[in-house]
Amino acid sequence: MTAPVFVVDHFDTDGSGRYVLDGPEGRHAVSVKRLRAGEGVVLTDGAGRWAEGEVDAAEGKDRLIVRLGEVVEEPEELPRLTVVQALPKGDRGEVAVETMTEVGVDVVVPWAAARCITQWKGERGLKSLGKWRATAREAGKQSRRVRFPRVADAATSKQVASLLAEAEFAAVLHESGTEPLATAGLPTSGDIVLVVGPEGGVSPEELALFEAAGARAYRLGRSVLRTSTAGTAAAALLLGRTGRWS
Repeated sequence: MTAPVFVVDHFDTDGSGRYVLDGPEGRHAVSVKRLRAGEGVVLTDGAGRWAEGEVDAAEGKDRLIVRLGEVVEEPEELPRLTVVQALPKGDRGEVAVETMTEVGVDVVVPWAAARCITQWKGERGLKSLGKWRATAREAGKQSRRVRFPRVADAATSKQVASLLAEAEFAAVLHESGTEPLATAGLPTSGDIVLVVGPEGGVSPEELALFEAAGARAYRLGRSVLRTSTAGTAAAALLLGRTGRWS
């Protein structure tokens, strides 16, 4: 098992290489993980900067003293993978974000598709977006990532079309696709943008808009997946084919 990951705002030490991990992260390390002297940890800002450390001591219930190693920066992996995720019902959105984070998606864009039953409006929308972002953070820690996925603001169909127009490879998972995603030609750099529709499917008008922006419809497989699992399955397929899983 690799060392547990904790999120920090800075990497400042006391001059002797000792770092104090406190607050909620320190409490989790001491009271939940029950880390002790000699055990390894990884501290990261979630944006690619990280450092390995060794626990020097635990103090009280929420302070971990760590001897911190060199701070390094993990470069962005290419091609970047963005998944445009239609809003699912209930907590399935958090499930989708969690599993897409675990497989390595770089950006998640919540999409208010025409056929979405769930719609983010006002305070409810902000609360739901906050849940998606918190899920990405926690899933990033659990999966030992040091560069967490960015969860963008909710997008309209026109905004999604703009993303697709700028991508090196743009795909919409749709039953009308004649080519399987497993055989599509993929770039080695730039952005891959993948659109996952709602349970009711991508509407004909949305599909036409996305195709006009340069996207193509692709089939994922013979079975029909829920919207909360389709993005994860497709992302795993694409990341394996681009070599990012090698």
